[in-house]
Amino acid sequence: MVHDTREAKSGVVSSLRLALGANALITPEDPRYERARRVFSGGYDRHPVVIALPGDAGEVAKVVSIVQEAGVELAIRGGGHSPAGYGVVDGGVVLDLSRLRDLEIDVDQRTAWAQTGLTAGEYTNATARHGLATGFGDTASVGIGGATLAGGLGLLSRKYGLTVDDLLAAEIVTADGQLQRVDDASHPDLFWALKGGGGNFGVVTRFKYRLRDVSQFTGGVLVHAATPDIVTKFIAAADAAPDELSTVVMVMSAPPLPFLPADVHGKPILLATLAYNGPSESAERAIAPLRAVAAPLADLVGPKPYQQLLAPEDENRPIAAHRNMFLDSLDEEAAARIVAAVGTSSAQVPAVQFRIMGGAVARVPADATAFAHRHRRMMVNVIAIYEDASQATAHEAWVATLADSLRPGPGVYTGFLGEEGGGLMHEAYPDATWDRLVSIKGKYDPGNLFHHNHNVPPE
Repeated sequence: MVHDTREAKSGVVSSLRLALGANALITPEDPRYERARRVFSGGYDRHPVVIALPGDAGEVAKVVSIVQEAGVELAIRGGGHSPAGYGVVDGGVVLDLSRLRDLEIDVDQRTAWAQTGLTAGEYTNATARHGLATGFGDTASVGIGGATLAGGLGLLSRKYGLTVDDLLAAEIVTADGQLQRVDDASHPDLFWALKGGGGNFGVVTRFKYRLRDVSQFTGGVLVHAATPDIVTKFIAAADAAPDELSTVVMVMSAPPLPFLPADVHGKPILLATLAYNGPSESAERAIAPLRAVAAPLADLVGPKPYQQLLAPEDENRPIAAHRNMFLDSLDEEAAARIVAAVGTSSAQVPAVQFRIMGGAVARVPADATAFAHRHRRMMVNVIAIYEDASQATAHEAWVATLADSLRPGPGVYTGFLGEEGGGLMHEAYPDATWDRLVSIKGKYDPGNLFHHNHNVPPE
């Protein structure tokens, strides 16, 4: 039960100060507060009563126990990239994991134990020194915790599967304040739920991952003009490519990038990030059909370290309207709607993103993890990034109209859901998966302490 009273909030700050020390807390009068309460999305301006920065798993457990006892709102912050701004909460406690940064790499066993204050870029830069990596998506500043708990679809997925397919174990503080080690043998139900069920079951403090060989890598950006014919052919070619090639495609209004001709700025383009894991000669053969779709406007694809493909953080804290879905194909009529919509949007960056699935993602049984959309061919995000918050209604309408015209049926990915996610949670999980998650939630968090997320309520 949440006790939203001044006494409860004052009491929780005092208890946290005794448990962690004053230096591990940030309160509104602290000069660090304004920066510490910010999340990646610029659309959220929430003011927690305190931000707690535990230094180890034991201190995380103390924070959870204190908040549970006080009955105040709790938000968990890793990388702060939740599209719904769930890394911060008004009037409650933010448990900020940024001090948990240890990384233990076992090169011989090809495994790594990583604390959840690390970002994907920090983890990848460290493992890449050994020619190894775990796939976390395509953005360096994303926290490994949120990326993993959602499932994790990125630039290694067609070759090696989702992030959760390389998850071997975890350490998690549950709602009773206990630190649990979970894997296939210990608390297997909870371990299963962490593989796509989000932050509903506790605070993960460490993950154990399998590491993959990325010592031979080819990738980069390939740009074509965006016409309905080019878009459909490119998507089909990416879908038909060998498993070693993962592709993320953006149909978008061309930004003024230095490698693009000036006369295409502001016009619809197809910008693809290609990632091939394997020998360069094989990479050239796999990428050739994507290059041959049309005369490229820019071709920056070549041999390079895998970690260079992860996009850096945008310091501008963008405001975005977005919708997420899964598709199995894209016909020319749908592509024409996308190209036309991108060309007429007033957003700073209007775009439709396609993350091509298949390969190793589809070879894992759907019920093996809480992420269950393995048979789908692509994940799609309709996005409008803009600067003027007063224009939110217009951009939300643009996104909703285009997304509704594309969606063939249910299916969403919680990692890319915004505040609309509450009404779509049953679309994220098939009935059997949902029922199983609800049961596990009831076992490990019956009071729904961890509800500031895309929530799976207890029974």
